[in-house]
Amino acid sequence: MDKLWAPWRIKYISAKKSKGCIFCNARKSKNPGDVIFRSRHSFCILNIFPYNNGHVMVTPNRHIRDLAGLRDDELLDLLKSVNSAKNILDRAMKPDGYNIGINISRHAGAGITGHLHIHIVPRWQGDTNFMPVFYNTKIISQSLKELKKILKAAYAGSKTD
Repeated sequence: MDKLWAPWRIKYISAKKSKGCIFCNARKSKNPGDVIFRSRHSFCILNIFPYNNGHVMVTPNRHIRDLAGLRDDELLDLLKSVNSAKNILDRAMKPDGYNIGINISRHAGAGITGHLHIHIVPRWQGDTNFMPVFYNTKIISQSLKELKKILKAAYAGSKTD
């Protein structure tokens, strides 16, 4: 078994797990937690299990599992929020490209099946190195706390432009 020393994860592992939908809990919370920004019908949140540095998700406020159930105003707001999140990542992290996608149902790879969400994963030339290829281990080079600070500053700056 491959091991990567990550003592900062013990706080998450030993924490009391919340019940219910993580997106609904984040939406209702008085503490903004990992939320980067909110719009009228959706919000952007950090992925606490990122595929790559800067991995965020955009989700509708309403607990709904499929795009087909969204009203036109919710759908437009959701896609505008995806664009806003991408622009924030452009400004803050300057990636070379993106993977943007939706997994609908467990069979399509969704870890959370009841609440629609769109993944935005920044990519850089050469971000696949020997670790995932030879050791099946992905290294995330930035803490979520640091990433959140950078993205929130970029979001604040985007509102003044």
